[in-house]
Amino acid sequence: MWQTIVLGFLGGLLAGNGLPHFIRGITRRRYPSALGNGPVPNLIAGWAGLVLGGLLLWWAHIDRYPELSFASIGTSVLLIGLFHAGPGAFGRRDASPDTHVTAR
Repeated sequence: MWQTIVLGFLGGLLAGNGLPHFIRGITRRRYPSALGNGPVPNLIAGWAGLVLGGLLLWWAHIDRYPELSFASIGTSVLLIGLFHAGPGAFGRRDASPDTHVTAR
């Protein structure tokens, strides 16, 4: 049971964090990331977060305890969403957060 809760929480956290990075990467927009602020580092970071989150959710055996899984995954996705909507990783915002890279 604890394995389901902990791995579900971590899997939801990684997948929830990977989604905005992946979206910013495929839309070619800059976004703060540990690998760099450009679109390609964000795409790679987002992809890795989604893959690792999926693996953790698979290892959590969420089918055994569906209620606990839903609660832990939902809580972690909400928390990482609030983090991204609030201060973010660097605690500051760009002057124009929707500035994107244009093709030449």
